[in-house]
Amino acid sequence: MKSGKRGKELLENILFGKGQELFFIAGPCVIESEDTTLSIAEKLHELSSKMKCEIIFKASYTKANRSSIDSYTGPGIEKGLKLLAKVRKEFGLYILTDVHTAEEASIAGRTADIIQIPAFLCRQTELIIAAAMTGKIVNIKKGQFASSKEMKLAADKAVSAGNRKVLLTERGTTFGYNNLVVDFRNFMDMKSFGYPVVYDVTHSLQKPAAEGTVSGGQPEYAVQMACAAVSTGCVDGLFIETHPDPSKALSDSKSMLRLDQMEELIAKVKKIKKTI
Repeated sequence: MKSGKRGKELLENILFGKGQELFFIAGPCVIESEDTTLSIAEKLHELSSKMKCEIIFKASYTKANRSSIDSYTGPGIEKGLKLLAKVRKEFGLYILTDVHTAEEASIAGRTADIIQIPAFLCRQTELIIAAAMTGKIVNIKKGQFASSKEMKLAADKAVSAGNRKVLLTERGTTFGYNNLVVDFRNFMDMKSFGYPVVYDVTHSLQKPAAEGTVSGGQPEYAVQMACAAVSTGCVDGLFIETHPDPSKALSDSKSMLRLDQMEELIAKVKKIKKTI
């Protein structure tokens, strides 16, 4: 059964309302074929209904940050946004996608419900302001090089454009070469700024460019890391890249969670959230 049309006021209440339930941002790393994209969206819609939780569909129309020149980057902004609009129409899911330039932010803002600032671009003032000026919710991912306290400065840029609808996302910190670690103190720090905090489960388990031309990952730890993050009491949402068969995914194949494992993860973290 498909969802009906839902407005931005409902989404804002889900993300920013008092005593909100844990929400999930999930989908493939990048838009692949229409069939694959819609099948993932349909499964996530079914999970949302079954598990009684909000799942926001995420996918990139273009991946500007790839290890190799030969890596798949996506269908592009025009085709990508058209397909994301179809996901919303068919399944009633809210949409998140990332942008890389101020011009892209303006275009994506016509379709996406949440505009995401990629981690490597979290210091780009013009980009954050352009995203904020669309009036849409802005999710700013903490750069692998940035401290948690720097994220208040990033959020301040969005607020300067008259938009306080900001999410802050932890996605791991560079640890030597080709590895990331999560400092759980970051959740507490970012929560103190007054914005919802999201934990990017699968990207924090990525091993950037660890396998030469592609990145590695450790998705086998995803459920445990998600549970640990939620247990801090400072995480409002989880970001999870998922795919029916990650080994065949065209991007982040080594770090994405199998789609059939999403239900287990959601069930466990919801229990923890309820307990705390």
